[in-house]
Amino acid sequence: MQTFSSLREAQKFGPTAVTIGKFDGIHRGHQALIAALRSAAAEHDLKTVLVTFDRHPDALLNPANLKWPLIGPKQKESLISAAGLDALLTLTFDDALAQQSAQDFVQETLVDALSAKIVIVGEDFRFGAGGAGDVALLHELGQQLGFEVRVIASATEAGLKVSTSAIRELLDQGDVAKAGKLLGRVHTTVGVVEHGLKIGRTIGFPTANMSREAEGYLPLDGVYAGWLIADGERYPAAHSVGINETFQAVPRLVESHVLDRKDLDLYDKIVTLEYVDFVRPSAKFDGVESLVVEINRDLDKIRNILGL
Repeated sequence: MQTFSSLREAQKFGPTAVTIGKFDGIHRGHQALIAALRSAAAEHDLKTVLVTFDRHPDALLNPANLKWPLIGPKQKESLISAAGLDALLTLTFDDALAQQSAQDFVQETLVDALSAKIVIVGEDFRFGAGGAGDVALLHELGQQLGFEVRVIASATEAGLKVSTSAIRELLDQGDVAKAGKLLGRVHTTVGVVEHGLKIGRTIGFPTANMSREAEGYLPLDGVYAGWLIADGERYPAAHSVGINETFQAVPRLVESHVLDRKDLDLYDKIVTLEYVDFVRPSAKFDGVESLVVEINRDLDKIRNILGL
C-alpha cells in the first residue's frame, strides 16, 4: 500500500475509487465502507484510496471535548493496509483544511488530486467548513464534476449502531467482548515493553509494562483475559490496566503477565495485547498475601475464558 501525506504526493495516482472519513476505529462500519470500495474499484478497474486525517477534527475545533482515539496512527495504517487497499492519503487537519468550503474540498481533493470516479461514504458523512457538506451535496457535486457517489448504511450489532462513541463507551465499562463485536476484531494495545518497577517479578508474576506511548485505547481499570503477541508468537496473558495502588501509584498504564512463563525477555520489543474478556475491576489490596491469592484466582478464571 502506498501512503501519501499531501495532495501533491497523490497527484497522478488515479483514476480512483475513494472513501473519506476519520476512520478512528476501523470498526465494522468502516470495514463495510472499505469492502464496498474494493468491490467498486474492481468493477471499474480503479485504484482504491482511503482519505483520512492526521488527527481528529476536534483536536483543532473542539479541543476541550477531544476524546482519546480507539487506535493510533500506526494501528490505523496497519489495519488499512491489511484490508488490501492501494493507497492511504492522510491529510493534515489544520486551519486551512478546517476552513475549506465543501465545494473546494471536493474539487481539490477528489477531482484534481485523485481523479475520483467513484466516491463511497457513510450515510452520516459531512465535509467542508463547519460540516456544511452532506451526502445530498456530494451527490450534486458528483453529477457536476463527473464522479459517482455510493452511500453505505451504518452497521448495527444487536440493534446498536456501530460507532466509535459506542465502542469507547463499552471499553470504558470494561466490556471488551462486546466492543470486539462492534469492532469486528479483538481490541488491542500495541507498543514497546519498557522497564518498570519489577514488583510483579518479586512476587512470582513478572509483567511486561507497556510504554505510555503505546497505541490503543485503554479500557476500564481492571484485569482482562487476553493474549500477548511478540515476535510472531501468541501467549495467553493477564492484562492489568490501572495505576497499581497496592504498592506504588504510577501513571495509568497496562501491564501484562504471560501465564506460566517466567523466562521471556520482552524488554524493548514491540508487542500486541489482545483483550478477550473482563475478569474483575482493579482493587487495592492490604498486602502481598491477599494480592497473590487474588492473582491466582484471576489466572484460573483466565485459563477458563481462554479455554486452556
